[in-house]
Amino acid sequence: MNWTVEFLPYLPLPYLIGTGALAFIIAVILMWRGRRGALMRILALALLIAGLANPNLKQEQREPLSNIAVVILDKSASQRIAGRAERSAEIRADLTERFANIPNLEIRWVESSGGSSSAAEETTLFADLDETLSNVPSERLAGVIMVTDGQIHDVPADIQKLSFDAPLHALIAGTPEEFDNRLEIVSSPRFGLVGSEQIVEVRAITSRAGGQSRPALLTIRRADQSEEQITVEFGQVVQLPFPFPHAGTTLMEVELAGEENELTLANNRVALQAEGVRENLRVLLVSGEPHAGERTWRNLLRSDASVDLVHFTILRPPEKQDGTPINQLSLIAFPTRELFSEKLFDFDLIIFDRYQRRGVLPLIYLDNVARYVDEGGAVLVAAGSDYASEFSLFTTPLSRVLPAQPSGRVIEAPYRPKITDTGERHPVTADLRGGNAEPNAEPNWGRWFRLVDSSASEGMVVMNGPEEKPLLVLSRRGKGRVATFLSDHVWLWARGYEGGGPHSDLLRRLSHWLMQEPDLEEEYLRATADRKGITVERRSMSDEVGEATITTPTGETLTVPMEEAGPGLWRGTLDASEPGLHKINMDDLSAVALVGAANSREFSKVAATTELLDPVLDSTGGGAFWMGGTNGAEARDMPRLTMLQSATRYHGANWLGLSDREAYVVEGVQYTPMLTGFLALALFLGMIMLTWFRESR
Repeated sequence: MNWTVEFLPYLPLPYLIGTGALAFIIAVILMWRGRRGALMRILALALLIAGLANPNLKQEQREPLSNIAVVILDKSASQRIAGRAERSAEIRADLTERFANIPNLEIRWVESSGGSSSAAEETTLFADLDETLSNVPSERLAGVIMVTDGQIHDVPADIQKLSFDAPLHALIAGTPEEFDNRLEIVSSPRFGLVGSEQIVEVRAITSRAGGQSRPALLTIRRADQSEEQITVEFGQVVQLPFPFPHAGTTLMEVELAGEENELTLANNRVALQAEGVRENLRVLLVSGEPHAGERTWRNLLRSDASVDLVHFTILRPPEKQDGTPINQLSLIAFPTRELFSEKLFDFDLIIFDRYQRRGVLPLIYLDNVARYVDEGGAVLVAAGSDYASEFSLFTTPLSRVLPAQPSGRVIEAPYRPKITDTGERHPVTADLRGGNAEPNAEPNWGRWFRLVDSSASEGMVVMNGPEEKPLLVLSRRGKGRVATFLSDHVWLWARGYEGGGPHSDLLRRLSHWLMQEPDLEEEYLRATADRKGITVERRSMSDEVGEATITTPTGETLTVPMEEAGPGLWRGTLDASEPGLHKINMDDLSAVALVGAANSREFSKVAATTELLDPVLDSTGGGAFWMGGTNGAEARDMPRLTMLQSATRYHGANWLGLSDREAYVVEGVQYTPMLTGFLALALFLGMIMLTWFRESR
């Protein structure tokens, strides 16, 4: 029950105020003139005004409401390192036990992971707090407690704009002595020309007091698998060369050596990713004689604006003597010395199209081509009947790098090229349009009519022809690659004969494989990350592959089962549970996937702190308490909890307070008149009679 006095005047408020003002003027005049009985008259006027004001005794039936405390539990990525998650769980259990001993207190637990994404890159406790407080009446809010490491990225810059008026306290899972080292990317290229180097700038940073003078050991791993270690100073910007050995995605990894008692190694490693682009592909096409398929090669290579094509067709071999003087011929002399001696290693790919040994190229130049392959070059032999003759390229020094040995027989019969079991898994021929016909059925493309009978002495046969004879053989030699196409009828597909076939896809893939494009490797491991998680892709010529092992930024090791997505291709997915660099290992191959930004705010600073929260704590009267228990540090006692009805400071050395808001809801009201009816009339008349009696004496 609650008792108060409330006025319910009989007159409108302006009239009542006017009546009171008139009574006041009369009282002043009476007192000024000193009339006898003036006090009695003033009391009579006061009773009249009080009667008109109609005072009532108000009796309320109140139901008290509970106080509400909001506890924000920081579940961001930085809270999952150095034992902070376990310490936070202990703090929650302790808070639950202590809250149970405080009557009339309701607790709202809020777990903040930094947003809707499972791999959030920021800690946004205040955003989650505002969302929670939208359903909490402000008059019932007793206070807010945050269990965090103090690294909060949305602390209000303007304290006056806080959405609540209650004490805020911080229970810091950590100690002031914690420290962490990390790597920061200052600048990195987005692309680079193949064969060139760009500059990457990185910096090692430490939060250890006085740690700037300590040396830092960096390990650099580049795309060519080379590893280098250098020693630098913390805070120093280091310039590192970033090579681009091939086209496509190129990675370079930089790792900072860890120290004893360092909080985490998750931010000690960065992966730099850029695209390698070729300035122009230089291709040398040597056609041994004019033929119908010559234009197919020329048109394909010229259709690509990034290809610089040098094409020579031998129209008049040395043995062809018709008596025409050299100075009367309009033919261009074949610059053999310039192409095959001086500028040979400037070419990315050399194609011999129906070329045969006819004295045009001295054997020493063909030996140069073989050496060119050993040192990383690419050669494609598109053979016709010439490959089976006594003038075949296989009878030259180039034979030591050629994977197919001709028998001397040419098969002249209609057939449809077939993809072998090996070819079904090889990226050059896998999923070729029209090739995936029903088992034991003919492919859905046009027929060819010639094949050079050969045996594959090495390499992989990815396509075959009649009598299961090799049609396309791929081989690796030294650092380079060689392919032999044992038919010159691919032009029939280009002309659309019997529906044609995927000649452009096949020849383009073949050329790119020869030039060692990463996307066409037989054995590769690739990982890509997006908001849904990490997708691991494994291509292999093997029948089966194992599981992928993923090491998360916090050092946790996870396994991902791989499911077959097609011949020679397996995929697996993993939900990204934390931002940062994930390392994937499988079958002696490795890859990296970056979840979130390269310089994630969540891992840019991980040492526990109160600095960011101090302005808010001071303005609300709350305090910060170091709880320890992380990274091997001893846990500290929980501060005592108490309720305060009114205060400006809600914390001490070993206690924290919540505001007792004494909120309630009114369930019923009863009014009892205090001056009305006969009582008011009797008092007024009695006062008049006393006045008359006083004046009559």
